[in-house]
Amino acid sequence: MAVNAAQLPPRYLRTPEAAHFLSLSGRTLEKHRTYGTGPAYRKLGDRVVYSIEDLQAWADRGTVTSTSDPRGSVPLAIAQV
Repeated sequence: MAVNAAQLPPRYLRTPEAAHFLSLSGRTLEKHRTYGTGPAYRKLGDRVVYSIEDLQAWADRGTVTSTSDPRGSVPLAIAQV
């Protein structure tokens, strides 16, 4: 019997996996958590985990269509601090 993807529980990634998913370093994600500028995350006990949907939504918020777009010229962590 084939498993439908809609039947699977959400997949959570630890910081190193999430960083790899976003092509960032784990330290960059840690800094974003500190500044409050990163993707939404969850605490499961002492573990920090990210859902793939939250990572994708955060990456999509950085979408720009032109080099003159002001969002593309200022790093997110600096722009919001």
